Amino acid sequence: MSALPAPDFEQKILAPEQLDKILPELPRPLVFTNGCFDILHCGHAAYLAQARALGACLVLALNTDASVRRQGKGDDRPVNPLAHRAALVAALQSVDWVTWFDEDTPAALIERVRPDVLVKGGDWAVERIVGAAQTLARGGSVRAIPFIYDTSTTRLLAKIRHTAP
Repeated sequence: MSALPAPDFEQKILAPEQLDKILPELPRPLVFTNGCFDILHCGHAAYLAQARALGACLVLALNTDASVRRQGKGDDRPVNPLAHRAALVAALQSVDWVTWFDEDTPAALIERVRPDVLVKGGDWAVERIVGAAQTLARGGSVRAIPFIYDTSTTRLLAKIRHTAP
């Protein structure tokens, strides 16, 4: 039996150094966001759709597994490894490109991408968003998108653990 080809959406996943090849060709305004996106839920889907609506292209940067562990989310996080998280978010229509960063913050990657619109979730004050000052200084905008759904991966995991047999 022959193996099936990789799904098309996996072509949207690029190593950070591969971004340099495509950045000049990406439609503008370019939107950038980042996060763990460990267990995808409706809040993530809504947030990413809203972020994408702010521009012509959305680049999503994921924390690597080591970066997630340093965030203090728990010893067993991430639940899903980077390759799985990247594939899931790449499958979303709202996400144009997926990459990752291993540092504690995406500051260096934001400077590499130089987005027109920098976005984080509503739990972030604009002035606390990493890369905000640099994006604003370049004439870009920075947005904190309010949550539509009252959900989180941490609470979802607590519920799963509480009801586990």
